[in-house]
Amino acid sequence: MALGNSFDLTINQGETFNLTVTWTDSAGSPINLTGYTARLQVRETYSSTATVVSLTSGAGITLGGAAGTIAIVIAASTTAALTAPFSGVYDLELVNGSVVTRLLQGAAVVTPEVSR
Repeated sequence: MALGNSFDLTINQGETFNLTVTWTDSAGSPINLTGYTARLQVRETYSSTATVVSLTSGAGITLGGAAGTIAIVIAASTTAALTAPFSGVYDLELVNGSVVTRLLQGAAVVTPEVSR
């Protein structure tokens, strides 16, 4: 996956959200994420101070080292507590020392749960 990709998220209220992506270079080889940390935040708008969802390495985000994978999980109990319908924005950043790279960004939509 190239840098700065726009990718919209659909989060189903009450369902476990799972997304795994692989960060690759221009030749398609995985980028080694050893030593990196990651963070993902969902907000109502870009300028909102409050977060709707906030994940970090070890707390919803698992980095796959040399495989270049980034696994994002939001527990069903967390998505159940989200207001739906909701439409906001998010980004996913990877941090290596003082270097921050925005890997993904886009809309974040929460669809309402019908079954309870």
